[in-house]
Amino acid sequence: MRASYQIPKRNWLILCFFSTIALVPACNKDNNPNPTPTKGDLEDIPYNPQAYTIVKPAHFPEIEVPKDNPMTLEGVQLGRRLFYDPILSADSSISCASCHLPKGSFTDNKATSKGIDGINGRRSAMSLLNVAYVKNGLFWDGRSPSLEDQALRPVEDPVEMHNSWTKVVEKLKWNKDYPTRFRQAFGINDRSEITKELAAKAMAQFERILISSGNSKYDRFKFKGENNLFDDEELDGFIMFNDDALNQGVNLPDAQCFHCHGGILNTGNNYFNNGLDSVSNLDGFKDLGRYLVTTNNSDKGKFRAPTLRNIELSAPYMHDGRFKTLEEVVDHYSKNGTGVSNEDPFIRQIGYPIQGSNPIKYTGLTPHQKQSIVKFLKTLTDTDFVNNPDIQNPFN
Repeated sequence: MRASYQIPKRNWLILCFFSTIALVPACNKDNNPNPTPTKGDLEDIPYNPQAYTIVKPAHFPEIEVPKDNPMTLEGVQLGRRLFYDPILSADSSISCASCHLPKGSFTDNKATSKGIDGINGRRSAMSLLNVAYVKNGLFWDGRSPSLEDQALRPVEDPVEMHNSWTKVVEKLKWNKDYPTRFRQAFGINDRSEITKELAAKAMAQFERILISSGNSKYDRFKFKGENNLFDDEELDGFIMFNDDALNQGVNLPDAQCFHCHGGILNTGNNYFNNGLDSVSNLDGFKDLGRYLVTTNNSDKGKFRAPTLRNIELSAPYMHDGRFKTLEEVVDHYSKNGTGVSNEDPFIRQIGYPIQGSNPIKYTGLTPHQKQSIVKFLKTLTDTDFVNNPDIQNPFN
């Protein structure tokens, strides 16, 4: 048996003395070393922000930037750090990027995401690709009018970060790095001027640079003159997606996709009931969607049509992540809906019209036609975007 060793009493006193000294800095660190900010304590740090020009493809629309939140290099870099920093959550375990990762085109590739308490949200994390162009509200239900407003919400959501902005701001004030960065980005004079609004502005600036590269196979085919880039199946899918068979002189059915996912950005910036659920009345939807914002009865069960750019990378699909593959998605649409009263009418018109049907019904798509749609959707994949070093985690 190993002999025990007793520290002499005098040494105990010395040990306790130095232990007490050692504990003081740690306690001060936890309780903020300077609980009252010094007036003007950041004024010696240079404030000379550099204007930031968002890089976008030439064929993309201009990006609207709020006059009260101009783009600067310092603002973007501050927002990038805040986006990837788990300091925003109550236990510093998750960040915005936990649910919006570059490899998933700024989704987390989960049906629903877990917050700090291990509770799953009820909706899938939407892609942030080209979010600067989103109109008519953000999130699946459009509850946020702007990126600046959207950036404020996850922190205080009890299922997500479960924190308060009061606590977050206090942590930011006494962080070794952030006061300097807030000064450089927004010209504040002392750390007491750090606010949740400034943090949200910085994160919104970062999110505005999440723009497609314009180098996807689709972009090169459609906008850069590489006319022979698509194979026969991709071309058939492109024609069916855009209901363009008549103009192209080919015998293909309409897939009706472009009505909700049209334009350069492949999103209609609107809300639809896309026939996911068969319910006896509009109150039967498990998630009432857009109605929770507008309280318009016709908006029950409607959700934002997300961008289809990088759709191959952002599985699973739909607001609740119910479909694991693009094949499942196209199978769903090929069934022509469920007949709910506020269902988008184009959902019911996929395929060829069935002769003699009254009211007119449609055939849906054949397996080969569905495969062609999926192959076309994969031409929207933009790996240059997800690998862009400017949008990666700055702490790695």
